[in-house]
Parts: sequence; structure tokens; C-alpha cells
Amino acid sequence: MALQIGDIVPNFTAKDNYGNDFDSKDYLGKKTLVIYFYPKNDTRVCTEQACSFSDNYEDFKALGAEVIGVSSDTIDSHQQFSEKHKLPFILLSDSSKKLRKLFGVPNDLLGLIPGRVTYVVDKNGMLLLVFNSMSGKIHIEKALEILKRM
Repeated sequence: MALQIGDIVPNFTAKDNYGNDFDSKDYLGKKTLVIYFYPKNDTRVCTEQACSFSDNYEDFKALGAEVIGVSSDTIDSHQQFSEKHKLPFILLSDSSKKLRKLFGVPNDLLGLIPGRVTYVVDKNGMLLLVFNSMSGKIHIEKALEILKRM
């Protein structure tokens, strides 16, 4: 079942773009999170979306939020993607699709492409935004709108 606005995000772990263990417990209760799921590194829309999050990263930080990108790409792929585009935020590898299942991220385009969904999670772990759209840049606008209202 997909997580919905008002739900509490369950704790989760994954490997980040440098092979380090990421544990949501280290963030929940301390920071607002913007978690965005995207289909694949180095594709046009995914790259535009990541670079747009990067371009607006200081705005997210100023509003007390940490940005986290999630796809099924490998740790090495994430590291290369992050370095190539100078991404200042965390990328998590979800090769088992465990996080996609946990959040209930649907597939798009007749189930062929992993979905693109952004979640804004407050400090207490409650979902404030679930935004599903294959258009990449609008995710940044929607997330910033919610953060500015907090």
C-alpha cells in the first residue's frame, strides 16, 4: 500500500552514493526530508531533475530540509552521476526496490518505467507531500511550496 499524506514514514536503510550506510533514524526527528524517487541516472529528465534539485539545494537547506534521491542504480553509478553533475545531496541505491515498495512508488508508462515521486517528510516523520509526475522540474517547485508553508 502506498504511503499517503499524513502517514508516518517507516524507518529505512540503504547504501548511499559512496557505499556508506544511510539510516533514516539519523535524520527523522532532526530534519525535514525531501525524498525523491526517479527512474535512472544519466537519462535526460532524471538529469534535469537532479540538476534542478542541485540548483535549488541552498533554498532547501535554508528551509531546514535535506534532499535525498533514490533510484535502483548501483552505488558506482550513483557516485559517477553525483560527481559528474556535482550533486550536493545524498543518492541512495535501491537495487532491490525495497524502498520503492516501502513507499509504494508506482511504475509509469504501462508499468514499464519506475515512477517519479517526491515526498516531503517533516521532522517527526509525517508525510506532507506525495507528488507523482513524470515531469522532473515541477517536483522541485512543489516541494519548495510545501516547505515555505511550514
